[in-house]
Amino acid sequence: MSGAGRAGAGARWAWAPSVALWLAGCRVTALAPGDGGGGEAAAVTPAPPFDPTGDVDPFIGTAAHGHTFPGATWPFGMVQLGPDTRLTGWDGCSGYHYDDAVVHGFSHTHLSGTGIADYADVMIVPTVIGGPARTPPDPEHPFAMRFDHADEDAGPGWYRLRLREPEIEVELTATPRVGLHRHRFSGLAGGEPGLVLDLRHRDEVLEAWVEQVSPTEWVGLRRSRSWARDQRVYFAARLSRPVASVTSLGEATEREAAGHRRWEGTDVRLQLALSPGDEPLVVAVALSPVDVDGARANLRAEAPHDDFDAYLGQARERWREALAAVEIEGGTRAQRRTFYTALYHSMLAPNLYEDVDGRTRGMDGEIHRTPGHTAYTVFSLWDTFRAAHPLLTILEPERSADFVRTLLHQARTGGRLPMWELAA
Repeated sequence: MSGAGRAGAGARWAWAPSVALWLAGCRVTALAPGDGGGGEAAAVTPAPPFDPTGDVDPFIGTAAHGHTFPGATWPFGMVQLGPDTRLTGWDGCSGYHYDDAVVHGFSHTHLSGTGIADYADVMIVPTVIGGPARTPPDPEHPFAMRFDHADEDAGPGWYRLRLREPEIEVELTATPRVGLHRHRFSGLAGGEPGLVLDLRHRDEVLEAWVEQVSPTEWVGLRRSRSWARDQRVYFAARLSRPVASVTSLGEATEREAAGHRRWEGTDVRLQLALSPGDEPLVVAVALSPVDVDGARANLRAEAPHDDFDAYLGQARERWREALAAVEIEGGTRAQRRTFYTALYHSMLAPNLYEDVDGRTRGMDGEIHRTPGHTAYTVFSLWDTFRAAHPLLTILEPERSADFVRTLLHQARTGGRLPMWELAA
């Protein structure tokens, strides 16, 4: 947590059934697991559930050297779907910096608060194909787009950006293993709506391929090297509208595989022209550390339909439940915002690293099952052992036990306990 989340000398902790902390003029109550905060109650109209999500500002920490991630995710989820504005440099660790005014696209994995960069896998860029010519703000990235922070908003489980040139509204949300996009193309000006699917983005690509299973379903792999020396991200994507045509923008080799078109190489970038239609485009992208079958199973289990608002509601409610585990009284609005944003940041990692069928990938690079616990990744232990993990042992005792079991499994498959583990 940030400095606002540290207790001073006068802090007091009280157990059974809850944990209470007095800090900066606020009374903080962390409900123990299963504690509803009270005993028997009379039959009265229940009060609305406590909802602190409005006190979270995901843009806190995105400027200066904070390196935080402002996009859409689930508490401790596999997917971190958000904008990429900074591709290099120390202050590009999360892929986003508030000083930037150009967005390159929206990728499905991000780190938050780290001191070294990685991730930004499977980038999708909404675009308009044809129509009036425009001058890109970055000649090396022709699909990059200017944006204004006045057109940007975010909260726990969602992110929204209105682009002016071309005129596209981008909305993002997530389930634990799936990123959901909703794009509204309002300024086609004679062009046609499209997407760019970019697997070359940012890190060194060791291997990549994309296969068109049908006009609305795409699967693939991006294997890359950066801080993680051999990271594999498999994905399965479903579009709510069919693709009418495909143009390869990179140097990928196209061939036929099992009757499907397939592009492979280290520079896989495809422009997908969509079929005509006025309805918004919804794209669901499921990830897997294991294989394409795992990604497709994750997609079927967590995003079986194209109702974006339903997924958005689920994400908001899950974050409300997670953040409502700690209730504060008093303090200023700014203090509450600082507190709940810090609490929110503490739940962005570690990240789920297991498919719905229970398979994961070990530090030996092999596929494993971990019966008895859920597997996680992104353990920044040299940072998080001080405060984050002690906090989570209180707020998330069962998940914290899974963290420990994950580290022991990593030791068995990797030969030693990790100090800073990523994508393993």
